[in-house]
Amino acid sequence: MTYKVSYVVQGGNLPGAIRHETELPKVGMRVKVGSQICRIIEVYEMMPPRDNIQFIHVVVASEHDVAFS
Repeated sequence: MTYKVSYVVQGGNLPGAIRHETELPKVGMRVKVGSQICRIIEVYEMMPPRDNIQFIHVVVASEHDVAFS
């Protein structure tokens, strides 16, 4: 399965990105958006998979903005 992922940075501090991924993004994962390391805080399926491609919307936050317990 290929995932076409739209990354949006919470707060709008950085531009987002659209990338093809081979692994489904999950909350808590680290990703690099531009030059910034971010944590995934929300994942949404935009539509059901079709032709082995799934469209995903992901909200990320800069790692220093994310509180971990």
